Amino acid sequence: MKRRTFIQNASLSSLGIVAAASVIGCKENEIVKGGATSNNSESTIPVVIATWNVPNSTKKAWEVIENGGAALDAIEQGCMVEEANAEGQSVGIGGLPDRDGNVTLDACIMNKEGNYGAVVYLQNIKHPISVARKVMENTPHVILAGKGAEQFAYAEGFQKENLLTEASKKAWEGWKKTSEYKPIINIENHDTIGMLAIDKNGDISGGCTTSGLAYKMAGRVGDSPIIGSGLFIDNEVGGATATGLGEEVLKTVGSFLIVELMRQGKSPQEACEEAIGRIVSKNKDFKDFQVGYIAVNKKGETGYFSIHEGFSVTKHSEKENINIPSKFFNKA
Repeated sequence: MKRRTFIQNASLSSLGIVAAASVIGCKENEIVKGGATSNNSESTIPVVIATWNVPNSTKKAWEVIENGGAALDAIEQGCMVEEANAEGQSVGIGGLPDRDGNVTLDACIMNKEGNYGAVVYLQNIKHPISVARKVMENTPHVILAGKGAEQFAYAEGFQKENLLTEASKKAWEGWKKTSEYKPIINIENHDTIGMLAIDKNGDISGGCTTSGLAYKMAGRVGDSPIIGSGLFIDNEVGGATATGLGEEVLKTVGSFLIVELMRQGKSPQEACEEAIGRIVSKNKDFKDFQVGYIAVNKKGETGYFSIHEGFSVTKHSEKENINIPSKFFNKA
């Protein structure tokens, strides 16, 4: 199942509101049967794993690692592939806009030393993951926002681009005809690419990039660029990243939680399942939204789990580059 489509369900008809669906521009991979039981407990180094069906992104990241590159470079290059995919409508150019028609992007990146950089509410720049890396490496700060982040990007040599494609503009104009001015959970489209990588030296890095909740209120920022929520890396332990409704990930600091659970001895799969359990146990309305996590530990074992069916991961190892459906909590 593609990103975004999983969040559309019967509530669409019951509320009489239709949000614009979107699809990934990547070629579909064959789905592995059996979900999270497919090789996620094997120790595999190097390895790249990402949220959703993004084989072109994981392929690019793998090429960097295979050629002797660092995990950090692999993350940036891999995320850039999806940011440049105008058909994706949830990352980079072509992302679905906010309620005012502005495409605003969030991203963060974290390296093996635990250094971190992020941009929030960035406009007119196609590759927020690269700007986030510049924030990490070239400033004394870890987060730049809005116009400040945009001006910093120009100073670093990034070019101004119109990110609102005709397809996304038409979807926004269609949405305006019926939508109320408030988020409607599980109808408003939202999503992310999160990526984790271990290079040949055994070092871990991660990144997360998104255009956020489609048709969001101006100024809204989700979990994706926030350290510990959308992404967390500890090179001694492992890393985790999130996708889905960012507000719920933020409330439980999910990616940090997963890494800490792995530090305590849980496998990546066990840690992802417990993190989803925390969200479900604290929210009686969990049936109305989706969250998915992926994780990798220092041994190269991976894990992935979501609240609802429809979440998948793309995993690249020496054996294959393959899309795998995730196991999920809600079997109803």
